[in-house]
Amino acid sequence: MNNLTEYNWILSVGTFLPLLGALAIMFGTSRDDERTPKIIGIFTAGVTLAIGVATLVLFDYDQSQNLQFFVDAEWIPMISSGYTIGLDGISLPLYFLSMAVTFLVMVYSWDNMPDAGNAKAFYSLMLILQTGMAGTFIAQDLILFFVFFEVVLLPMYFMIGVWGGEQRKYASLKFFLYTMFGSAFMLVAFLALFFQTGGESFSFSWLYEMGAGIDKNVQIWIFAGMFLGFAVKVPMFPFHTWLPDAHTQAPTQGSVILAAILLKLGTYGFVRIALPMLPQGAVAWAPVIGILAVIGIIYGALGCLAQTDMKRLIAFSSVAHMGFVMLGISTLTTFGINAALFGMVAHGLITGMLFFVAGSIKHRYHTLEISRLSGMLIQMPKMGWILGFAAMASLGLPGLAGFWGEFPAILSAYSPNPALNETLFRTLMVIAAIGTVLAAAYLLWLYQRTAFGEPTEEFVGQSDAEHAAGGHGVAHSLSSAANADAAVADDHHDEIHDVQPTEWIAWTPFLIAIVVFGVYPQLMFKVLDPAVTQLVHTISAGIPQ
Repeated sequence: MNNLTEYNWILSVGTFLPLLGALAIMFGTSRDDERTPKIIGIFTAGVTLAIGVATLVLFDYDQSQNLQFFVDAEWIPMISSGYTIGLDGISLPLYFLSMAVTFLVMVYSWDNMPDAGNAKAFYSLMLILQTGMAGTFIAQDLILFFVFFEVVLLPMYFMIGVWGGEQRKYASLKFFLYTMFGSAFMLVAFLALFFQTGGESFSFSWLYEMGAGIDKNVQIWIFAGMFLGFAVKVPMFPFHTWLPDAHTQAPTQGSVILAAILLKLGTYGFVRIALPMLPQGAVAWAPVIGILAVIGIIYGALGCLAQTDMKRLIAFSSVAHMGFVMLGISTLTTFGINAALFGMVAHGLITGMLFFVAGSIKHRYHTLEISRLSGMLIQMPKMGWILGFAAMASLGLPGLAGFWGEFPAILSAYSPNPALNETLFRTLMVIAAIGTVLAAAYLLWLYQRTAFGEPTEEFVGQSDAEHAAGGHGVAHSLSSAANADAAVADDHHDEIHDVQPTEWIAWTPFLIAIVVFGVYPQLMFKVLDPAVTQLVHTISAGIPQ
């Protein structure tokens, strides 16, 4: 543990400050007031982000394998659970990402509130969501982790169910039930692990030490429970079916947070809890995880090629991309887990950016049907270029962040942990590589259909139609009534405008980060690697040679 005692308050403040903001919005504003909740929400998220930046500055990068800002206070002594929190190189990037994404989503919402309105409830839920996400990444106690892990459920359920699309009730219920199903098994697994290790403590450090001593068959069964809980959240094939519905129906803000952070709670759970606490269980389950990951890569890519809705296509691409992350994790090697953690952050930035663009397109065109969108580079050139940039990053173009998540994850399967079957993983490596070709196919196909060509007649403004007709007195020959009809019909054409200032503010950090991590991935790898090396050492020490 690192003894940054005078700053140990910083994690608690960074995690719980959004809750204070949520309470201020709930009790200090009226429902009719749209502006004040936005100001309080953005201010709270901004201060929280500033605390996140301070955490980055104070973090000792030479000791990134050790827990820093560590707090171990009594919480529920009756069940041996403590308020134990800390931050190391594995959780630091994700912890900070959750703060940055929440703030930028709130800035975006200033001009892009969902149609249902009610900024008071919307901003309150986003702040509660932020507390759950940040808390999950700093928790060092299983019960504390579980509480934070579940806190994110309700805000997201309401965000989809209240502000979502036409099928929002179905999608929100499916999301809730799937996640609760997984969580029930996960909680049983946590309790089993607690009792099998002597029932003394739920703290991670104790379970790392004692978990390896559990009988192999028992480890395999406990791992199964954790696998279900985390696999649903990732989501891995075949537990993924809630994701396309949730993404398609969620408001833009919900989709961005879901893609950027919530999916990472599952993969983070595997890395932080399941693998090091149950090393023999991990070895037994690793081939299953690897096979399902690769099925997810191919299935997700083929699913993308079959989609007609832009948001649904991006949702299926998440299934494929998280497959690469899980493939890296399943190798149980330093190289693979480093790639997986980098891939988690890269996916958060890139897919979050894609959902932002999709949301803005929906806002302007009132549709995401790919067949109805065309000529975006003519009507909205900046938006078209940003979509192209995000698509290239998503397909793993070298020089952008997506490449360093996917390529090393594929490569890591060439030499998995010595306890695993090398032939199987090399086969998986070849199949996963095919997935990158399919990724290029569906992303370029999406970009070609939406950005190139001429705008469809449906979205060509009245002025363009007159211009095309040669202007031979067409406007004069129209009766006043017909003019009125034309004005109504063209009302939504006026909305087709290029990137707005709030969108630039929200998107620019994403775009810069995608380039910076693409050009200089070492920036993140040097933070991750010492902590991952120590983690893999813990796993290897628990595997009988």
